[in-house]
Amino acid sequence: MMSLSIVKSFKKLSVSVSERHASIQTTLEGLEGLVDLNGAGRKSCPLCPEEKFKACYSHKLRRHLQNLHWKVYVEFEGRLVAHYHCVVCSVTIARKTDMISHLKRHINKGETEASYSGSGQAYEIMKELGTNVQLLPNHTTPQKTDTYFSRKMKTNRQLVFCSLAVLAEERNPLECLDAFGATGIMGLQWAKHLRNSVKVTINDINEACVKMIKENCHLNHIRVEGNRTGRQLDGAGDADSPIALVEVVKMDANVIMHLRPFDYIHLDPFGTSVNYLDAAFRNVRNLGIVSVTSTDTGSLYSKSLNVTLRHYGCQIVRTEYYRELAARMVLASVARAAARCNKGIEVLLAVALEHFVLVVVRVLRGPTQADESAKKLRQLLHCQWCEERVFLKPGSMVEENLYRQLPCQCHGSMPGKTAVELGPLWAGPLFNTGFLRRMLVAAVQHNMEDIQPLVKTLICEADCTTLKPFPVLGYSALSNQVECGVVIKTLQKVEEKILYILYFFVLAKRKTTGEDSGNVLKKIKADTSLEHPAFYYSIHRHSIRGMNMPKLNKFLQYLTEAGFRVSRTHFDPTGVRTDATLAQFKEVLTKYSVPTYSSAPQSSAVSSERRQTL
Repeated sequence: MMSLSIVKSFKKLSVSVSERHASIQTTLEGLEGLVDLNGAGRKSCPLCPEEKFKACYSHKLRRHLQNLHWKVYVEFEGRLVAHYHCVVCSVTIARKTDMISHLKRHINKGETEASYSGSGQAYEIMKELGTNVQLLPNHTTPQKTDTYFSRKMKTNRQLVFCSLAVLAEERNPLECLDAFGATGIMGLQWAKHLRNSVKVTINDINEACVKMIKENCHLNHIRVEGNRTGRQLDGAGDADSPIALVEVVKMDANVIMHLRPFDYIHLDPFGTSVNYLDAAFRNVRNLGIVSVTSTDTGSLYSKSLNVTLRHYGCQIVRTEYYRELAARMVLASVARAAARCNKGIEVLLAVALEHFVLVVVRVLRGPTQADESAKKLRQLLHCQWCEERVFLKPGSMVEENLYRQLPCQCHGSMPGKTAVELGPLWAGPLFNTGFLRRMLVAAVQHNMEDIQPLVKTLICEADCTTLKPFPVLGYSALSNQVECGVVIKTLQKVEEKILYILYFFVLAKRKTTGEDSGNVLKKIKADTSLEHPAFYYSIHRHSIRGMNMPKLNKFLQYLTEAGFRVSRTHFDPTGVRTDATLAQFKEVLTKYSVPTYSSAPQSSAVSSERRQTL
């Protein structure tokens, strides 16, 4: 037998026979006891699927168990562990060396107790935003499990939740749809925290996902519509009084969106979402919201240009502003899908991070609104030498030299074609300041501390300013002094608190006099602020060789003093969003940069003077 040095540091596991997997055995006789080898007829292997190993007679099955399964064991505290499942977490592992490395990681983390249940199928309980969900061992690998779940998408789920909470303030109850439920965590969070303000429908086409969603509903004491027999779990409370109601549907996402109208639709397929945009805009209600999450970062971030052209119909190249390019490319597809249904869009939010691109748009019905949105789709002229860029002017007139629209002079000094046309892309604004401020209030109310810095950055980016404005409450929340106090606690400076209190009382007075009475459309127009500049420049990308550039915050101050609008951007931590051209940007950067070896000439001059005096 093989002995491992890592086994000595393990504590004894308290895993009963009924809880462990069938492949975890201590003797060969125990492995052979899983199937009756003395009986007549053909028998299947208890560990292999039938498509991999067909049923055979006993003598052949015994050799199969001995040679294929027993000889590749891993010893764990004197026990022989099969290579299929980990003793600690029951994860499926195919190779013996990977199993040994996996056990070492458990030792380093101090994990020696079994963390899965014994109900025949191994589950892991995960809690996020007060919502519990069951996860299968391979939940992070879409190819190995149907109920896919990614912890890295927590920011995405919280942003979507806040956008729904803002819409619920405007009107309720809302009919909202999570078109790709998987584990159902997003829809469960909506129902658990927004309660009677929303009517949640969670959809998935996979039978295993639908079953898992219903299990997670019972786990959170949420009743599934049509199921009157609420099941009580340990510590769940009274089963006769569920906290919320959720409808779980097994249907293709395109079909359910064609059949039923919704106020809020969230699309989060695995990969691109362009195949579902037409159905989403078909029945969404006027002034409703559609949020789209795209995780095909390979095509969005200019790594697979042929896939980009096939899915989005856009010509792009790799640029320093590739994340914003991806967001505008998704918005262009969304705007075209909405226009085909005689609907326009108002962009409320566009976020592009490492793992996903999220866009949230409000739907405006009517051919006039569709035409206005279609006019904001333009080509982008990008210089391949200095990376200056500008949206081409709309119009049908043929221009002799397109390079004249670029602020740079690369075409006159460089040979050949110096610029390329990219797009079509969304040329309008990416943010709505008023909507983002109400999202910040929702994040504070529901204790979402992780996304509050991101939302604050988005607010400053939408206004293109480095000054952090005090948050503005939602329209229905302005009359609630308790919520006002919640926001005041988030402010750091005394001056900001005083300004916010004065602002609150002015709006309260307007409400009592009837000055703030208007429909939702007028409030939406009031949210629209001065349009922010398109794209950004990276301070490191355009740094001068041999010069020490100033700190980023200092450089933002220098650009502001020069008379330009400026802000940081969430797309790039070193990026600067400004209305200055690249030449003006470099001019300010050069002015306030200092030579790297500024002290060297002075020291040499002093040494030469000393030599002359000697």
